[in-house]
Amino acid sequence: MNQQTKEERVHHVFEKIYNRYDVMNSIISFQRHKAWRKDVMKRMDVRQGDSALDVCCGTGDWSLSLADAVGAAGKVVGLDFSKNMLSVGRAKQQEQGIDHLEFVHGNAMELPFDDDSFDFVTIGFGLRNVPDYMQVLKEMTRVVKPGGKVVCLETSQPTAIGFRQVYYFYFRFIMPLFGRMFAKSYEEYSWLHESAKDFPGKQELWTMFLEAGLTNVQMKGYTGGVAAMHMGEKPSQT
Repeated sequence: MNQQTKEERVHHVFEKIYNRYDVMNSIISFQRHKAWRKDVMKRMDVRQGDSALDVCCGTGDWSLSLADAVGAAGKVVGLDFSKNMLSVGRAKQQEQGIDHLEFVHGNAMELPFDDDSFDFVTIGFGLRNVPDYMQVLKEMTRVVKPGGKVVCLETSQPTAIGFRQVYYFYFRFIMPLFGRMFAKSYEEYSWLHESAKDFPGKQELWTMFLEAGLTNVQMKGYTGGVAAMHMGEKPSQT
């Protein structure tokens, strides 16, 4: 799949399924995605007054969690290229009355921010959907401050025996069926199987974090390896 085709296809998928995305996320992750994110947040150690950018923020759940953690003295920006997904995030923001969060329409491949702008830059279940993983990791590294952290929570290649086979069967056959039942989007959810199948394994992504210029890269697998966290630090300037 060439770069342009992938970008266009992903855009089409998310513009179409935005209103059922949160429900589907719970089904896809066996209701585990919130627990995974909570654990990642604990490891990040976000403080009041910090600034964060949530790349490929989708419907804004991680952006809202970050906004809660940084408090009114902090600032969070959620960025996504699907206007429909952002509209769901903005509705949640309005409902919760959070002022120190801004949702921005933009491209992860070319972040519209200055170098060294944020204490944290996160991406949750979005890296697998971009045309060039490395380009996005380099952009995230560019906009994080020296000493700041780049964090990715993403589906991974399961390593536990038996889990791998069940996982791929689930992704390939069961999940698109859920898509048809719940979101009337069989074709769109079959895309999620494709993107998850082709995504790098934990070790490979760990190496990519180093190649992007990050240090002290930590890695943690969740639920038999079906998801993984990678967190790296931008070296402090000397």
